[in-house]
Amino acid sequence: MVHRHLPAKLASLVLLTASLTACNNWEENPTTVSPQLRKSVDYAKLTDTTTYANFFVDDKGAKTVDLTVGSARLGMFRAINTYNGTAASTGAVLDATVLKNMFSNTGNPFSGTANASLNTSGVQLRNVTASSLSAADAEKERATVEAGFTPMAAISKFASATASEGKPGKLGTYLVDDKGIEWAQIIQKGLIGAFQVDYIANVLLSDKNLALDNQTLVSGKNYTALEQNWDEIFGIITANPVYGGKATATSSGESFIGSYLWEYNKEDFPKIHKALLTGRAAIVNNDKTLLKTQATLIRSAMEKAIAGAALGYLGKWKTAGTNTAAAAHAMGEGLGFIYSLRYAKMNNADAAFSDGLLNNLVYSAPNGFWGLTNAKIDAASSAIKTKFNIQ
Repeated sequence: MVHRHLPAKLASLVLLTASLTACNNWEENPTTVSPQLRKSVDYAKLTDTTTYANFFVDDKGAKTVDLTVGSARLGMFRAINTYNGTAASTGAVLDATVLKNMFSNTGNPFSGTANASLNTSGVQLRNVTASSLSAADAEKERATVEAGFTPMAAISKFASATASEGKPGKLGTYLVDDKGIEWAQIIQKGLIGAFQVDYIANVLLSDKNLALDNQTLVSGKNYTALEQNWDEIFGIITANPVYGGKATATSSGESFIGSYLWEYNKEDFPKIHKALLTGRAAIVNNDKTLLKTQATLIRSAMEKAIAGAALGYLGKWKTAGTNTAAAAHAMGEGLGFIYSLRYAKMNNADAAFSDGLLNNLVYSAPNGFWGLTNAKIDAASSAIKTKFNIQ
């Protein structure tokens, strides 16, 4: 309180000083924080077998998890992969336009009991593929994915032929073009990077998305924008209620990036489900530091997995020896993963890095796979190890 006998100027100075002191105290010791929408989650209750979709509920016990969007995108990826697989497995002749429509979800391209609902899901793969890039660069990468649909359809007409240098057909059970390239693998592994790794790691787990609104429910829904952002990640990674819950000594029980985390990143694979749970709980608890820690773990694990896969398949080409079919299949997978390395932003990889490796390996050679040498494989392996700091 200002003393009534203080001169007016001195009284004003006292009031100003008190006001500034109060402001400084508030900044250093804030008494108000963003309101927490839900009751806090006890992290100790999260286990390796906790079911993601059922654990998170509001104060009335209603579920707050919605995996619809992520699951639809994963379903579309599976549908494209299954369609491509019919060329080698049943001799089906494929249509590049159908593949393009499946990628963009136009023209009702999905059929069958399991997939027909994807047509009206309101989501697609194309617009989230390479979506961390600039508009021009993203469109370039989407066009690259689509460019693979044409040779995939073309070689499907040669499923009854035996492939050799300069001739498309089958090597064992694998369908390749005249340069020995297995386009089904290029497309699948390319989408693991361009869709799953880029969209999850570089968009959904970006600082921008991790700062989405977490104070109000999305209109008509029982989740916040940030909760749904995290739920989409889970839906894209796995179709299982517990990620990794079906893994055995010989199988991941997962698909695409979920499977390759198991195969080529054994160290982090057991940590992923807990990280997904903990991240979702951190969102409920408004624990931004812990949320960022889980995001970093998941991003790093995926980049390590695709780098390990690229190296692994280069190595399998060498160990295949005279088994040409095994060597071609290994290179199809390896080339797809090398393309995907451009999305490993934590390790500063980019398109120039990936394209340089691809050109040196096969794309600059007139005979592609058939012109591979140990020296080319070793050079690519060395470059990947250096970029990703792999010993």
